Amino acid sequence: MEFTVEGSAIRGTFYPPAGVSGPWPVIVMAHGWGMVSGGDLEDYASAVVSKGFAALTFDFRNLGASDGEPRQEIDPHRQIEDYRAAISYVRTRSDVDGDRIGIWGSSYSGGHALVVAAIDRRVRCVVAQVPTISGWRAAQLKASMGDLAAQQQWFEQDREARFAGSPSQLIPMISPIPGEKVAYPGSDSYEYMSGQGDICPTWRNEITVKSLELARTYEPGAFIDRIAPTPLLMIAADRDTVTPTALQQEAYERAHHPKRLLLVPGDHYSVYTEHFEATRAAAVDWFSRHLTSAGDRHWSDATPISEREPSR
Repeated sequence: MEFTVEGSAIRGTFYPPAGVSGPWPVIVMAHGWGMVSGGDLEDYASAVVSKGFAALTFDFRNLGASDGEPRQEIDPHRQIEDYRAAISYVRTRSDVDGDRIGIWGSSYSGGHALVVAAIDRRVRCVVAQVPTISGWRAAQLKASMGDLAAQQQWFEQDREARFAGSPSQLIPMISPIPGEKVAYPGSDSYEYMSGQGDICPTWRNEITVKSLELARTYEPGAFIDRIAPTPLLMIAADRDTVTPTALQQEAYERAHHPKRLLLVPGDHYSVYTEHFEATRAAAVDWFSRHLTSAGDRHWSDATPISEREPSR
């Protein structure tokens, strides 16, 4: 399926549940930084579809199967618009219950899910997995002041080159070579992203420098106290250095009920690997709890759900 945003076609897959009469509740789902559909995003979708939900997975503009220029550029604000357009798309379908829409996002799109849930009241339930909270604060936790200054100079050079008419510089997303200048350094990022790349033919191992500059200014955590009364499930890993655990926990404390935090042991990518079954089961349970009947149930649900739970 496809729909158009600002003249660009966004492409994805709509999954109807088997053996269930519609109209169905639906979960709109997209992957994190630079990732595309076709890999474990579809595995998360299959879990919600198996419980009677429809699911829509899609690629953001400029990435994967979707159109949009410049290629391999990640603009969080445009991606938020893509999410909201996907919501508009599913509401045009006669087989979907437009009053029972959930969204799921992970890592960078986990941050988008927080923003969309806060500003778009068509969303009735949200799952944000290892979400980006603050681009600036995460950078401060991960880099020295000297490295931050060097990166800022790099961003300014790229900006001035673009002003002069050149495209933004492309750099690798990941590399197995220690010390190579990449967007996501480290063996854990290389193992996960390259593994997904092997099964996602439209994934490309490059990204624009402008994407990194935009990420530095992105602050989705600023929206978290505006999500309620929409039910929020946040899934975090206790040794996450990509989207630092402390920032996620701090943001969660500012969220209002109804909410729940699932904290699993491991690094950022553990939610997709050793805790995959636990994280997708938690998401399905959350959607089932809050999207099982039409109407305004979630607006009046005053039951506090904020427990922290270890992975089972």
